[in-house]
Parts: sequence; structure tokens; C-alpha cells
Amino acid sequence: MQSRFVEEESSPNESRYFFAYTVEIVNNGSEQVQLRSRHWRIIDGHGACQEVRGTGVVGKQPVLEPGESFCYTSGCPLNTPDGLMAGSYTMATVAGESFEAEIPAFSLDSPHVRRSLH
Repeated sequence: MQSRFVEEESSPNESRYFFAYTVEIVNNGSEQVQLRSRHWRIIDGHGACQEVRGTGVVGKQPVLEPGESFCYTSGCPLNTPDGLMAGSYTMATVAGESFEAEIPAFSLDSPHVRRSLH
């Protein structure tokens, strides 16, 4: 998981900050799986949480054989210069069994964050 601040898509004077993130999904299991849907929790620098649910990722529902991977890049706008994202993918086996693949939290940081140390 990698994230980066996208200066050219952002407007700090208007409290608009845009982040790109790249995810690599790897099938470490022993059978074919398909990514069916996604669920993201996006938390801005003030602690406000928004949830995003949808079918697939970037318009795709990739099928992964054991050992295969799928990499994609997407974006996230925030009203604050920093935040967090975490979530899960709903995956399905050939037999139709569904399971959740958790996505650990990762930070969204821009150079516009004002930090204070106490």
C-alpha cells in the first residue's frame, strides 16, 4: 500500500486535498478468487468518517489464481491536509463462498499539515 499527496489536483486555499493510493492485491491462497466489492472507511484530520462501498475496484472485478496479483491506483479527496483510510475487499471462491480481506489502515499526509509538539 502506497499513498501520495497530489499537489496538482489539490487546492489548500479551498480546503481541497487530493491523495492517490496504490494497492497490490495478492492471492496467497490455494484456490482461485474474485474480488467482488470494496468497503473503505476514510477518516479526515478532524476525525470525520465517510464510508465508501462499491462493486469491484477501478471498474474491475479481477479474478486471481493462486500466487497472482492485481495492482491498481485510485484517489481520495479530503477537506483536511491529512487523514487515514482502512477497509476490506469482499472476495469469492469458485464455489461461491465469500470472505473479507482486510486492508490495514494507512495514512494520507500532505506537506500542508501543521503539527505542534507539546
